[in-house]
Amino acid sequence: MKIDLSGKTALVTGSTEGIGFAAAKGLAEAGAAVVVNGRTQGKTEAAAARIGGQARAVAADVADPAGFAALVEALPHVDILVSNAGIFQPADFFETDDALWDRHWQVNVMAGVRLARHYLPGMAERKWGRFIMLASESAFNIPVEMIHYGVSKTADVAVARGLAKRMAGTGVTVNSVLPGPTLSDGVGTMLKDEQARTGKSLEDVAADFVNTHRPTSIIRRAATVEEVANMIVYVASPQASATTGAALRVDGGVVDTLM
Repeated sequence: MKIDLSGKTALVTGSTEGIGFAAAKGLAEAGAAVVVNGRTQGKTEAAAARIGGQARAVAADVADPAGFAALVEALPHVDILVSNAGIFQPADFFETDDALWDRHWQVNVMAGVRLARHYLPGMAERKWGRFIMLASESAFNIPVEMIHYGVSKTADVAVARGLAKRMAGTGVTVNSVLPGPTLSDGVGTMLKDEQARTGKSLEDVAADFVNTHRPTSIIRRAATVEEVANMIVYVASPQASATTGAALRVDGGVVDTLM
């Protein structure tokens, strides 16, 4: 299968590192003109430079209404949108306050909602588009150590499913992609103390985490960001025209259901 995204403009939010960067790089390699997004100008420009080619940078905090306004002013139209910007913070339910819940809601959910409201009508007018929400296996497998995060990711899946129905017959597909434990920069930061304590490699520490905290994993390790990006690039492709309203799992088999 040869995926050709020549002539398409793709925006990936939160794409200076991790899954977002891998997705932006994969889309660029498939021929798309990629727009890298992050909160700071220097880091965003550096990520775009690493991708090279047609990649360009637009720095804006998409979780902030003013930042969102700046983004859409700089980039009025896109063909492919990957709503990837997200946060996670382990915290016991009884130690979380309203501010933590609201921050996860604004970054993980409302940023994607605002992007959809702005960009989906233009995609429909052009009769082609791809909108991809980055959810998580935590949407179905709510983590006890991050209930607030799991709830926000369940909402992402619901938003994507509802939007797919809303865009029915337009040529625009909307899907959510659900990574499982992934060797992203954020996960590396979360595991750095354990890595220092044990002297193990990051991959081995991550595998220990998966086997302890996600024992239903079938691959028995964390996925790479490239493995998740491969799914995103496929869903963004013309070949995925009959895939819409789906919650597509790249979770290593963590979610123990048949659907």
